[in-house]
Amino acid sequence: MSGGASPDAGRRAQRLAGSERARLDPFVVATGDASPRDQRDLMERPFFSLSKTPRTKPILYKSADIEVQVFGMPEHGMATIWDADVLIWAASQIVEAENHGLRTSRFFRFTPYQLLLGIGRDTGNRQYQLLKASLARLQSTVIATTIRNGVHWRRRQFSWINEWEEMTTHDGRVEGMEFVLPEWFYNGVVDRSLVLTIDPDYFRLTGGIERWLYRVARKHAGRQPHGWLFEIAHLHEKSGSLARISDFALDLRRIAARQPLPGYRLDIWREGRRELLQIRPVEQLTVPVDKAVEAIGTSGANGIGTSGAALSAHQAHGPQLNLWSEKRNLAANLESNRESNSLSLTRAGASHGAGAVNGASKRGLAQDSASTRTIIRPNRGRP
Repeated sequence: MSGGASPDAGRRAQRLAGSERARLDPFVVATGDASPRDQRDLMERPFFSLSKTPRTKPILYKSADIEVQVFGMPEHGMATIWDADVLIWAASQIVEAENHGLRTSRFFRFTPYQLLLGIGRDTGNRQYQLLKASLARLQSTVIATTIRNGVHWRRRQFSWINEWEEMTTHDGRVEGMEFVLPEWFYNGVVDRSLVLTIDPDYFRLTGGIERWLYRVARKHAGRQPHGWLFEIAHLHEKSGSLARISDFALDLRRIAARQPLPGYRLDIWREGRRELLQIRPVEQLTVPVDKAVEAIGTSGANGIGTSGAALSAHQAHGPQLNLWSEKRNLAANLESNRESNSLSLTRAGASHGAGAVNGASKRGLAQDSASTRTIIRPNRGRP
């Protein structure tokens, strides 16, 4: 027999000519078994559509010196938060491999069975077809952002997947798949300080807002006893949702009534006309924590952390204020981003808006036992 290359190998080499895969060593996923991990920037910013209905209207987000713009193509629509499961799986595989001293790459080679099993989905033909649709949306979605672009504030533009291919036999049987991740995402995963473990039950969440809210909870509230407090109007901007703010607030109230988020409790508070959402960890979280991540991402704060990120391309919110005694919240929240750390205790003299110091934050508050709570301003002299 001839020792030359097989015809299949020759055809494959032709297909890869000019491809990134021709210049990268493949990262071959061995088993697919890995604890789920998410990338912090994706948890913090509105990068995905929260609806299964195709979305082409761009997401335009601006917060101080951070910008995120997301564009979906008409033929596919914008990548959804369910499509993001592919990126969560990829991040999990990279971290797991590096934990075992294995070399990784942006060039993934795997079987659809491994990926679908890793994100808690069935492994039948329908799910395989849905996976291919997800890959098409991830590749066609265009992201432009200034996040992690250095001191010169350059704007990077990329797609979630640079290219992908399914490998089939002559009779049409799928033997494997390949895709290439963008450098921006890959670099944000190999930097372990930018990765958090998430609860495997995240994949069981069926609603887009629920999934987005869990990622916000894991990113901001983390394991702080009193969690994190957001003004709902601020969360609406943060989500990139196309829903009216009144409908968005109604969705949050319904979610708080059901308490579906694994490891977290949600409570609605009202202060006059302002409506706020408190996210707190439950007593026991089931999520495993990487030591390298925990050392960087765990906060010693005793009070509620607060978010000061302003999240609209056209409008900015001031910092959210702690409703507990200020003496209990002097430590910076390292689960959050630098903006939140630097702004959470500022503007103490503001007299109105999200940055105003309210009476409840100075004099204490009373609460009822329902999931929707009203902030009451006690009389002077009462504890």
